[in-house]
Amino acid sequence: MRRRAVRALMGAGVGLWGLVLVAPVWAAQVAGQAQPGQQEFVPIDELPPAEQLPAAPLLIAAYAFVWVVLMAYLWAIWRRLNRVERELAEVVRRTESGARRP
Repeated sequence: MRRRAVRALMGAGVGLWGLVLVAPVWAAQVAGQAQPGQQEFVPIDELPPAEQLPAAPLLIAAYAFVWVVLMAYLWAIWRRLNRVERELAEVVRRTESGARRP
């Protein structure tokens, strides 16, 4: 039951991130803002402010995404390790109690 819930939550998270990443492109296409092809090199200083794309928010978002994925992965490993430790303790307990009987 928990595995299904975790998988569903992870799937929803991946779907949400996919939507967040694709939504701006989709919105530009729906709005019909087809950009004509650029014919020559234009320095960034000469572009209008609306066409300049700041790198800082994108970089911060990329790092945040990587950290969230890394933390989710470590959390999943931590949970699995705890489960294995409990099972190992149970096996040790059973073998010790079985060795005392004869």
